[in-house]
Amino acid sequence: MDTDKAYIFGLIIGGGKFGNAEDYFSIQLPFRQWGSYLKNPQRAAQISDDIMRFVGPLLLSIYGLRVNFYASDKHWTIICEGDLTDLKTDLENYGINCEGELRTELPIAGIIPHLKDANIKRRFIAGLADSIGSTNPTQRRFSDDVQILSFELKGFNFESVCALCNLLYSVNCIPDQILWNHPNFHASNNPYYKSWAKGFKLRIQLDQYAEFGAFGFKTKVESANNNRARQTQSHKTEVCEDREIRPSISTVHPSENDLRLPQCIRGGHYIHFRHVCAALGCPHAPYQQLDESFSHIGDLIVPFPILCKDSKENIQKTIDNDVLMSSVIYDERLLYLKDLIQEFKANTAALIFGAGEHTGYPVAEILQAVTYLVVPDSQLKGTRPKGKFMDILSSQLSLDPNVSVKCLVPNKLTPLVLYRNDRGALIGPKNPKVYSRLIVPDNDNPYKLVVRPISFSDLDEK
Repeated sequence: MDTDKAYIFGLIIGGGKFGNAEDYFSIQLPFRQWGSYLKNPQRAAQISDDIMRFVGPLLLSIYGLRVNFYASDKHWTIICEGDLTDLKTDLENYGINCEGELRTELPIAGIIPHLKDANIKRRFIAGLADSIGSTNPTQRRFSDDVQILSFELKGFNFESVCALCNLLYSVNCIPDQILWNHPNFHASNNPYYKSWAKGFKLRIQLDQYAEFGAFGFKTKVESANNNRARQTQSHKTEVCEDREIRPSISTVHPSENDLRLPQCIRGGHYIHFRHVCAALGCPHAPYQQLDESFSHIGDLIVPFPILCKDSKENIQKTIDNDVLMSSVIYDERLLYLKDLIQEFKANTAALIFGAGEHTGYPVAEILQAVTYLVVPDSQLKGTRPKGKFMDILSSQLSLDPNVSVKCLVPNKLTPLVLYRNDRGALIGPKNPKVYSRLIVPDNDNPYKLVVRPISFSDLDEK
């Protein structure tokens, strides 16, 4: 393994697509608007130059393959033509099956042990970064001041994503975050959301990558430098063991049992992206902090929707199809927006309609639901209001100081129901003592938290 082959293998694993042909395969680069001829013709010309003057000569000298390309709205596609025998033999020797789209499986387990030094590792990473490492300026952490390189990955190979993260670690390029392809992260509020399988994102701060990582494409180097220029200060990433974790509350999603998830992950509930790292046995996971979080796990899981927004008709169907929600008795009343805002301003963590100090429905989530219920159609994108929710609510109050929504309060701590006109919402209650009893330990992995379904008997317990 030398640096040139390492780069080519990274590029192919990131973007390679193989069919049945013996004399042709393609490398797909998902550059989308970032590489658009219409949006940025200068960058598109530079990408063309990178392909023909850099990738082309490498593939020709190592494997005798000729290169061409074409671009569409979503992808740049490098066409690689010639006898593929030597290339396929090399890839198969590293356990890489030359079929279909390689980044779906990210088959890197067999190649990593052969990346013998930091320079070869960096060249392999550069190939991946050139194909699936996004330097779009929208890849940032909250603001322009923390720019990110994001590896965009498909499929459900959690182990390979973890292995890539550890490969980066080995050259001191510490990843900032992993967005796992799991419903606890892509559908953390709504267990009825089905389109959660959006892939993985492995994110690295650009300052960190600039110091320890690499690109092959000059286009990517220039784009990364332009993004870093947006920052007002440099940033250094802490190692995962020392990073503070702030677990967030999440709903129990039925797709936690999705058969596409690997056995080591399937059936578990995860409260933080580093919780998944621990379940995978990563040596850098913050095990002690996670153990501390588990001591109050009932505050971090909800076996109901935290917030579900939909049409009134669909909300009613959801209630009718649920054993618990369809069996409780509801007390109908009006909730006035001015009262909710007053409660929220006095205590942003306020709970109402509870059965004790630590139970009830979060006013913050109720206000999010009310925003959806009262906002005009023109200010909605799907079920998401456009703009800041307090600005929208203040505007509605100025139009009607007595604006209200219909509220159905259940006689047990199942979801609160809100309606207004043809829209509806469900808000799940906090009930930490009860929820903590739903955790069933996994016999083989203490960091795989299995949550059993909640029942009426659970809700009757004190």
